[in-house]
Amino acid sequence: MGDEVGSRSYTREQRRRYREKVREDLDVFERMLGGTAFEFDRPLTGLEIELNLVDEDLEPAFRNAEVLAEIADPQYQTELAQYNIELNVAPRPLPGRAALELEEDLRASLNAADAKARHTGARIVAIGILPTLRPEHYRRPWISDNNRYTALNDSIFVARGEDIRLEIEGPTGERVSTWSDSIAPESACTSVQLHLQVAPGEFAAHWNAAQALAAPQLALGANSPYFFGRRLHAETRIALFTQATDTRPVELRNQGVRPRVFFGERWITSIFDLFEENVRYFPALLAECSDEEPAAVLRAGLAPELSELRLHNGTVYRWNRPVYDVVAGRPHLRVENRVLPAGPTIADVLANAAFYYGAGRVLARQERPVWTRMSFAACAENFDRAARDGLDARLYWPGFGEVGADELVLRHLLPLAREGLRDWGVAPEVVERYLGIIEGRCVSGVNGAVWQTRAVAHFERHGADRPTALRRMLAAYAGHMDGNAPVHTWPVP
Repeated sequence: MGDEVGSRSYTREQRRRYREKVREDLDVFERMLGGTAFEFDRPLTGLEIELNLVDEDLEPAFRNAEVLAEIADPQYQTELAQYNIELNVAPRPLPGRAALELEEDLRASLNAADAKARHTGARIVAIGILPTLRPEHYRRPWISDNNRYTALNDSIFVARGEDIRLEIEGPTGERVSTWSDSIAPESACTSVQLHLQVAPGEFAAHWNAAQALAAPQLALGANSPYFFGRRLHAETRIALFTQATDTRPVELRNQGVRPRVFFGERWITSIFDLFEENVRYFPALLAECSDEEPAAVLRAGLAPELSELRLHNGTVYRWNRPVYDVVAGRPHLRVENRVLPAGPTIADVLANAAFYYGAGRVLARQERPVWTRMSFAACAENFDRAARDGLDARLYWPGFGEVGADELVLRHLLPLAREGLRDWGVAPEVVERYLGIIEGRCVSGVNGAVWQTRAVAHFERHGADRPTALRRMLAAYAGHMDGNAPVHTWPVP
């Protein structure tokens, strides 16, 4: 999704040709779904973690090029802003003790990367939104040296025709109300992306299940309560990302034109539904054309790259995104779950992943699936409530009515997650470690957002102003993050 592009701007002719190629790719993709052998014999899971760089004052460190040169590991890549990097984890099967091995590998990798980052005066922090970020940080050169990001920024503003309005209000009345002349605020949103490889015939069930789970995931994993110094939503990342990449001026919003950050509007019956919607609803942002003739490639018995369709899909920011990819000549399909924020610890990240994979496996295979008993509108409302209120959210679920997010997880979804992981062949000690963390969060009522909010309140009660309280909180957060104890066990300073 983050592949480099060759241009920073595109002519009208390039955009016309790109639209033709996207539609050609879509036609070929439809034919492939009817008869091509996709790779799914051994379902793999994948993981990406977006990370922040901070300086000795715990403010954003705009030096990702230096840090990546020092780390010198292809798993670490650039992200949108110069204070962001991304860790890409190679796909692997889930059964057995794989998750425990992954936790050890990730912690070792991050420790090594952080040690090297410190040679440049930076350190790595995994958190949904960096709480020390302020508007003035974007008055300097901020964007990473990558054609894709510059072209994306310029295309969004050409489509929009005016500055972007950011308007978010928190539960206590604190609010951010400002304008931005770039997509820089989007870079504040650092997330974890979970990938699941699925068979074409099973994709719709897994995507629908992921949509239903999105709200409980957010409630459990919220870790982004502060932006520009204000206490906003439990997972402010959702509203911020939606607004910061919005190509629509107010008149198009009033007409009901869909945003590019898109939860969706219906349950699906095929992965084709999503790609077709993308092509039908969303104009191109990046008009990069390849020389591939996909129909000819398919006739030759090979898997076409469908580069234009994939690039276009990468600029429609669904919270559960469909992915088509080709590896070693074999095509496969994935659900990319983009709901969760980064952090607080690797243990927390893998607990979130275990809950998602386990519960999703069962929900996707139920004889009477949850999406046949819940309207999509109720699912979308759940998502909005969970982003706003976190563990305090009240969610609708068939058979339970409206119920607290913690109660829904403890009484219904956690047992499903245990069943799903056991069915997948995950070792009992893995199930207990990671789902025990989820249970601990529900029982204690503490996730990353709650801990951050309580820590800042503590420092403010003891005389610190908000910027000082945020720095002190982040210093304590970073120390606990390095220790890898789950966030619900962290003491409030």
